[in-house]
Amino acid sequence: MTAVLFGALLHASWNAIIKSGESKVLDIAIVVCGAGLVAAATLFFLPLPAAGSWPYLVVSAVIQLAYFAVIAAVYRTGDLSYVYPIMRGSAPLLTALVAGVFVGERLASGAWAGIVLISAGILLLAANQWRSERFDLAQTLLALGNAALICVYTVVDGIGTRLSGNAFSYVGWMMALDGIAMAVFVLARYREQAMREFPPRWHLGLGGGFCAWASYGIALWAMTRAPVAMVAALRETSVIFATVLAAVVLKEKFSNARYAAAFLVCVGAISLKIF
Repeated sequence: MTAVLFGALLHASWNAIIKSGESKVLDIAIVVCGAGLVAAATLFFLPLPAAGSWPYLVVSAVIQLAYFAVIAAVYRTGDLSYVYPIMRGSAPLLTALVAGVFVGERLASGAWAGIVLISAGILLLAANQWRSERFDLAQTLLALGNAALICVYTVVDGIGTRLSGNAFSYVGWMMALDGIAMAVFVLARYREQAMREFPPRWHLGLGGGFCAWASYGIALWAMTRAPVAMVAALRETSVIFATVLAAVVLKEKFSNARYAAAFLVCVGAISLKIF
């Protein structure tokens, strides 16, 4: 549980890095490429994933690229404190339902309670924005679409990791493939801008990339030892870390609703731990 919570903090950190920049496509690209470099460096010390996991790995890499593309679109105009909770808060319930069908996981009532509480707490953050008349239909639909992508790649990776024999080998190859694909895309589409902006921000790329690689590696490792839905839900506590980062780093307002949301998420996390 502690490892997954640490991974959640790392996940919120690289999202905050992306949101803090000006060019969302290039900000996404530098983090994805940084994660690809970090992941590629680890492959020299890890065994190849088992053959049965490669179809899942390739499919996941493609879905992850779509996920990053939607993140760039969402963060271009939406507040981190609004769109991030919708994306991450909707995903655990979807994942629990889909994992029950495709992975055959059956959760105890206490685990379901924990997942519902975490999702409710996260979505409360978005509801507070709605109440404040900051609701935006386009942003909301994009965020919900990305929640569906999160659900799909989480289930795909949950299955693929268990077949791979090594969670960090699996995530290493997946992120290395994503990094290569993203680098090719950026050089083809934004070559001059990338060559101008990447060098002075290389440290952010590697830092954010390390956070992305470590966060997901921890999550996939945990999925080999616990139900996919429970790990996915616990990982979404990253939203609470993101709201703190949004308030402290990005100077977004921290309201009473966020304190209430944090309480619900904490109770949900405790429920997952107990049951």
